[in-house]
Amino acid sequence: MKKSRGIITLLVTILIMAGLGYIVYFGIGAGKRGSAANIKQGLDLAGGVSITYQVVGEGKPSGEDMSDTIYKLQQRVQNYSTEAQVYQEGDDRISIEIPGVTDANAILEELGRPGSLYFIAQTDSEGNQNYGLGIDADGNIGYMLSKSIEELQEEGSIVITGTQVASAQAGTQQDDMKNSEYVVALNLTEDGKQAFADATTKAYNNGETIAIYYDGALISVPSVNSPITGGQAYITGQDSYEEAEQLASTIRIGGLKLELEELRSNVVGAQLGSEAIKTSLLAGAIGLAVVILFMIVVYYIPGLASGLALIIYTCLDLFILNAFDLTLTLPGIAGIILSIGMAVDANVIIFARIREEIATGKTVRSSIKIGFDKARSAILDGNITTLIAAFVLGLMGTGPVKGFAQTLAIGIILSMITALFVTRVILNALFAIGLQSEKLYGVAKERKPIGFVSKKAVFFTISIVMIVVGFVFLGINKAQTGDALNYSLEFKGGTSTTVTFNEDLSIEEIDAQVVPLVEQITGDGNVQTQKVSGTNEVVIKTRTLTVEEREAFNAMMEENFSVEEGKIVAESISATISKEMSRDAIVAVIIATICMLIYIWFRFKDIRFAASAVLALLHDVLVVLAFYAIAKVSVGNTFIACMLTIVGYSINATIVIFDRIRENLAVPSKNVDLAEIVNTSITQTLSRSINTSLTTFAMVAILYVLGVTSIREFALPLMVGFVCGAYSSVCVTGPLWYCLKKIQPKAADKKEKKLI
Repeated sequence: MKKSRGIITLLVTILIMAGLGYIVYFGIGAGKRGSAANIKQGLDLAGGVSITYQVVGEGKPSGEDMSDTIYKLQQRVQNYSTEAQVYQEGDDRISIEIPGVTDANAILEELGRPGSLYFIAQTDSEGNQNYGLGIDADGNIGYMLSKSIEELQEEGSIVITGTQVASAQAGTQQDDMKNSEYVVALNLTEDGKQAFADATTKAYNNGETIAIYYDGALISVPSVNSPITGGQAYITGQDSYEEAEQLASTIRIGGLKLELEELRSNVVGAQLGSEAIKTSLLAGAIGLAVVILFMIVVYYIPGLASGLALIIYTCLDLFILNAFDLTLTLPGIAGIILSIGMAVDANVIIFARIREEIATGKTVRSSIKIGFDKARSAILDGNITTLIAAFVLGLMGTGPVKGFAQTLAIGIILSMITALFVTRVILNALFAIGLQSEKLYGVAKERKPIGFVSKKAVFFTISIVMIVVGFVFLGINKAQTGDALNYSLEFKGGTSTTVTFNEDLSIEEIDAQVVPLVEQITGDGNVQTQKVSGTNEVVIKTRTLTVEEREAFNAMMEENFSVEEGKIVAESISATISKEMSRDAIVAVIIATICMLIYIWFRFKDIRFAASAVLALLHDVLVVLAFYAIAKVSVGNTFIACMLTIVGYSINATIVIFDRIRENLAVPSKNVDLAEIVNTSITQTLSRSINTSLTTFAMVAILYVLGVTSIREFALPLMVGFVCGAYSSVCVTGPLWYCLKKIQPKAADKKEKKLI
C-alpha cells in the first residue's frame, strides 16, 4: 500500500467511525433510526405490558394443565420478545409480561383471548353441512357454523382440537411451478395423527374442506389435496409471511388445554432505575477505554489498529441490535460489555503471530501478512465452533437462551470481520504512512517450553478436588435447605406483593428506600420491583415469604411508609423459567455440544481433540457450578447466560492451543516427542491466553465494581469462569489430549511408528 493510499484509508476509517458513532448516539431523521436509544429494551430497562389471565370454569386446574398452558403461552409471546415472561400466579391465574411496549390494548388485540381451537369437517356422517356461507349480525358475508360446538362434538364432526396440534410454524416452500409460497406447517400429536388421517381421507374422497375455528370465529378453510397420514400438514394460500405467522400463532395459542379470560392488564415501569443503567453503561465505556489502552501499551502500533477496529465493532454491534429489533436487558448490556473484552482475542492471536515472524528475521511487511494468514485457522475454528453453538441455541432454545444466542451470534460474526479485515486494513495503512520500525511492532521473546505435561497429575488432581468439593457443597445445601443451589424466583417461584403507596414513588426512590428494607427481611439480594404506570402501585417480587416474613413485611411498610395492611396484596407466583424451558435449554446445550464435537473432529481429523475440548467444557461448567454452591450466589436468569458465556469462552481458548499443536505436529521430524510438542504449543500461545484473560477479566471486574446487585451476581461467577477457563485451556486440555493420545493411538500413528 502506498503512503497516499494509507492516508486516504485512515481518513476513511476515521469518517466511518465518526459516522457510526453519530448514528448510534443521535440516530437518523426524526425517528432516530439506528440510534442505540431505539434498541428494544426489556422489562428491567424500559418496562412493558403485564397481562393476567384467569382460568375459566369451576374447580382448581391441575398442575400439569397449568404447566402446559404456561409453556405454550411462552412460545406464543416470544413473537413479541425473547425476554417475555410467563408465570403462574396463585392457583388459577397466569401472568404475562412483555417488555418494550406500552399499549396494553394493542397487545391484547394482537395476542387475542386464549380460547379453544377446532378442526371441523365440512359435513357430518349423514352428509349434512356443518358450516357454510352466511351473513353475520353486522351484515358481513363469511363462513358460519350451522350447529353449536356441543352438537358437533356429540356427532363426531370435530376432527381434532387444538390440544392435538403439537406445533404450528410459518415458513415458505416451492409450489408445483417452482414458485415460493407462504405456508403454515402443522405437526400433530400421536393422539391426533390417526383422527386427522381418517378425516382428510374422507374429505379428499368427497372433495370437501376442513374448517379451522378459533373461539367461534373462522380463521381458515383449507381444501384437502390428499389424505394426510404422516401427522404433518401444510396450509397454503397465505399472501405474506406475516399472514402465515399470524395464522400459526392463533393455532398455537388455540391449543391451550385451559380456557383463559383476561383478568387485568397494566403498563409497568422499568424494574431498575436510570442510575443503574447509567452505571452499567459507564462501566462499558471505562472497560472499552481500558482494553484499548492495554492493547496499545502491550502491542504498540498493532494495538492502536485493534483499538480503532474495536470502536467500529462496538458501534456496529449496537447498530445491528437495533436493525434486527432484538430485546436488550441489563444482562444483555453486560453481554455487550463482555463481548468487547472477548473481541480482542482474535487480534491478540494475530499480533502474537506477527511478533513471532519478526523474531525469525522477516520484514515487518512480510510478518504482518504471514501473521494474519497463520492466525486465520485458529480464529475461524474457534469462532465457527462457538457460532455453531449459538445457532443451535437460537434454533432450539427459548426465552433468555434464545436472546443470548442471538446476541452471541452477532458478536461472533462482527468480531471475525473486524479482526480479519478491518484491523488488517488499518494496520497496513499505518505501516504505509511510515510507521515501519520493528520497535513499533515488538519482537517475540524466545521462551523455553514449560513442562505442562509433566505436571499433569498435579493439574488433574486440582481439577478433581475442585469438582468433588462442589458436589459436597451441593449435597450439604440440599440437606440444609432442600435445594442444592440458591435458586432465585426465576427458577423456583416466590411471592409477588402489590403495595399501594400513599404517594407516587420514583424507581430511584424505590431502589434507595424500599428495596434495602425488603432485602433485610428476606436476607436475599434477589428482589425485583415494578411500578404500575398511572398509579401508586408497586409490585415487589421476592423469594417465597413465610408467614412471619409477610407479617414483618407488612409491619415494615406501615412503619416506614404509612401503608395500611389492606393496601398490601400478596400472591404466590411460579417460576418464570418453566420446567419445559429448562428442558429445552438443556437439550439445546447437549445438541450444541455434540455439534461442536463433530466440527472439531472434522477440522482436526482426530476425535481426541474433540473429546478433550468437550471434557474441558464440562470441567469449567462443574467448577463454576461448585462456586455457585459454595458462595450461594443466586441462580436466576443470568445463570444460564453465565454458563453459556463460559462455554463459548472456554472452547475458543482451547481451540487456539489445539490449532498450534496441529501446526507443530505437521512439522517434519524423525523424533516426534508428543510431550515436547504439547509443552511448546502451550508456551507459544501463553501470552495470548494471559492477555485475553486479562482483558475479559478487567471488563467484567469493572462491571462488578460499578454494577447493581443483579449485575454483580452475573459478573462474579463470570470472573471465576474466566479464570477457570484460562486454567483449563492452559493446564488441562493439552495434557488431557496427550493422555488420550498415549492411551489409544490411532492406526495411522501405529503404522508410522513401524516405519520409523
